[in-house]
Amino acid sequence: MAVQLTKNYKSFRSLQQFYTGGPYAVSSDGSFLVCACDETIKIVETSNAAVKSTIEGDSQPVTALLLSPDDKFIFSASHSRQIRVWEISTLKCLRSWKGHEEGPIMGMACHASGGLLATAGADKRVQVWDVDGGFCTHYFKGHKGLVTSIIFHPDPNRLLLFSGGDDATVRVWDLTSKKCVATLEKHQSTVTSLAISEDGWNLLTAGRDKIVNIWNLHDYSCATTVPTYEALEAVCALDSASPFALCLSSFAQKHGKKSTSSSIQFITVGERGIVRIWNSNGAMLLFEQKSSDVSVKSDNDEVKRGFTSAMMLPLGQGLLCATADQQFLIYDLDKHADDSLNLMLQKRLIGYNEEIVDMKFLDEKEQFLAVATRVEQVRVYDLATMSCSYVLSGHTDKVLCIDTYAPSSGRALIATGSKDNSVRLWEGQSGHCIGIGKGHMGAVGAVAFSRKKSNFFVSGSSDRMLKVWSFDGISDDGGEVSELKVKAGVAAHDKDINSLAIAPNDTLVCSGSEDRTACIWRLPDLVPVVVLKGHKKGIWSVEFSPVDQCVLTASTDKTIKLWAISDGSCLKTFEGHTSSVIRASYITRGAQFVSCGADGLVKLWTVKTNECVATYDEHEDKIWGLAIGKQTEMLATGSGDGVINLWHDSTAEEKEEAFRKEEEDVLRGQELENAVVDADYARAIQLAFELRRPHKLFQLFSDLSRKEDANVHIEKALSPLDKEQLVILLEYIREWNTKPKLCHIAQFVLYRLVSIFSPTEIVEMKNIGEVIEGLIPYSQRHFTRIDRLERSTFLLDYTLTRMSVIEPEKETKSTVDKGEKKKLNDPAPNTGDDDMESEDIPVKKRKSRKSQDRKQKKAKVAYVSASAVSTHA
Repeated sequence: MAVQLTKNYKSFRSLQQFYTGGPYAVSSDGSFLVCACDETIKIVETSNAAVKSTIEGDSQPVTALLLSPDDKFIFSASHSRQIRVWEISTLKCLRSWKGHEEGPIMGMACHASGGLLATAGADKRVQVWDVDGGFCTHYFKGHKGLVTSIIFHPDPNRLLLFSGGDDATVRVWDLTSKKCVATLEKHQSTVTSLAISEDGWNLLTAGRDKIVNIWNLHDYSCATTVPTYEALEAVCALDSASPFALCLSSFAQKHGKKSTSSSIQFITVGERGIVRIWNSNGAMLLFEQKSSDVSVKSDNDEVKRGFTSAMMLPLGQGLLCATADQQFLIYDLDKHADDSLNLMLQKRLIGYNEEIVDMKFLDEKEQFLAVATRVEQVRVYDLATMSCSYVLSGHTDKVLCIDTYAPSSGRALIATGSKDNSVRLWEGQSGHCIGIGKGHMGAVGAVAFSRKKSNFFVSGSSDRMLKVWSFDGISDDGGEVSELKVKAGVAAHDKDINSLAIAPNDTLVCSGSEDRTACIWRLPDLVPVVVLKGHKKGIWSVEFSPVDQCVLTASTDKTIKLWAISDGSCLKTFEGHTSSVIRASYITRGAQFVSCGADGLVKLWTVKTNECVATYDEHEDKIWGLAIGKQTEMLATGSGDGVINLWHDSTAEEKEEAFRKEEEDVLRGQELENAVVDADYARAIQLAFELRRPHKLFQLFSDLSRKEDANVHIEKALSPLDKEQLVILLEYIREWNTKPKLCHIAQFVLYRLVSIFSPTEIVEMKNIGEVIEGLIPYSQRHFTRIDRLERSTFLLDYTLTRMSVIEPEKETKSTVDKGEKKKLNDPAPNTGDDDMESEDIPVKKRKSRKSQDRKQKKAKVAYVSASAVSTHA
């Protein structure tokens, strides 16, 4: 059976960077997020982490973001202190104005009506702005430090504004009286978060002094202080109708606990990275998360990771927490079978990936993708939602390489190598580490699983050693981590080992190194077989052919080579990349392969013909990771800028689409010919547009120009065209206008088009400026040529007239009859002739009497000569 070659791949899904930390906002229905990504603003779908739109800022990092209550506008502020209002539907900036005088804006809040915008600044000021007018309505001073948080009272009838700062105070501002009505001083450190209770009469404030204060808004007294023993970043008040509150109420009833109507339930998150739920009565802790889902760095790292903010999603969709490492975690509270409460992680959205260094599909169905990103953890993505399903945590330094073993039945395994000089073995479904191998003296840069039996894998390190690790008898029940045993080891190369590959029958292993060689070893004892020499620089990728006795290598010398295993000779060299080739992998049963490199390109090659079938440019940085699925040969590529693209084989799809389009074109072509025969020019022109047949369109306009009622037909044909079709027509006219043989039709159609459509409609067309710039020079040239030809005809008329070739036009019949009557009255023939000649004045051009006399003399001489010749004859 012949192998069907792949002709094209198509990128159908992408995971991009969309959040670099800082401000973000959630839509009122929870369907999308608005996130700050350096100087840009990203609008992201929460269902699949897809970036819907990107708003380019003012080249300054965004410091504050907010959505209007109706989700139609985005308010943003950056280090430039400029406040901008963006329309989401058009992504255009509707208005902007200068914000605070000194320092950036740290926070924003919008009134429930959507007409007022409050800003908290680093200049210790709080200002309120009219959104439509862009002017300041209130200017509040009083804080002695940065204003870090700000909220409006949710009741639109109570015009109260609350602000908290790093001066450990909370101030209450009355917009009606434009005064500070209360200063709340109970915190000892920065106030990081504010929240209003469901009844609207209690204010919750959280700070880095590890307490939550609950204030009575009747008299602004502190009702309760709840010690949390954790520096807090966010506090969220629970509504009685929220799923969290209902679950807590059900749990309390079953355990005989009652909560009073005056009690307030709230959630706190902070530096520890755990979620806790409290009751204001007695400062009771109702629930505490058992383990943190936030990545934790090593003890010697000064940077602490935890939650930076949290908010309750609308419509009971759960709790959204933002982490210090740019992740969004969405939680839901549920009950176990034993009636205990459990906080379930529904979704993990990764806003920012470090440089992607390696990736592999986790299962044959290509549902999960394991990604190593130069951090201590490996992230496993669910490709259906592009969310991170779980994280493999255990390494103490950056993970450099990854490989997976995905059998058709049985457990899936993951092997990782790290800069901490160790290798780890993971169970694929649970994410538990089941084995660890120590013995390398340098960073482990390559690992490779056996292909037939899941009982060993091979690792290569910067210590130039090659080791075979056995994991026979290791349990995957998630208990204690077992120690992996080394079956064999050898000093394989003179420099770092970058890549490894094991033959399909598990008898050979190939290693590629920075020493510009690739070595083939016999397993399991690592006996040398052959050395592949020929590359001019280090080798970054090696792979055995699934059908032939050959090895494929990719190098930083911009080439890919195919080697014979038997004698180590180079069979073929593939050239095409403009920079280092980092990965190369076989597809279509070894008949083709895919390569990627530092030039950011993905190339599809055919082995037999040495031909590069296709080149794809979807990455802006060097591509380090390449994964190929076993079932559908779906591709996944990851680059240095953290972008992951998924590709599927579109050969069959495009072939079917081409066949369908060809069949449709034949039917519509016949319909076009029928319309021409029926003289239905409007329908014919419409079909010619749809079929993109400019030559046929020119013939139709040419036929129309010769008809008496051409203007009516042209107007009937052009009026139904939309703006896009009119632009296409103008582009065709521009091309016709460049050719002298076709320009008269082009000018004819252009004249009718300008007559039918107003200049305003034409100017509003997309890219019309470029088309007009191409029309004007040639039109001027044609008119200049016509004007020159017309002036040349004057000289020809004059010459022919002087040569008496053109006879003067006679006067009307009445004038001739009048002359005849005059001749009858005058019997003298000579006098009559003179009078008649004087009456015959040319109509086209009036000449002087002198020239007429000369002409008469010449005519008489000619007449006499002719008479003489006739008489002589």
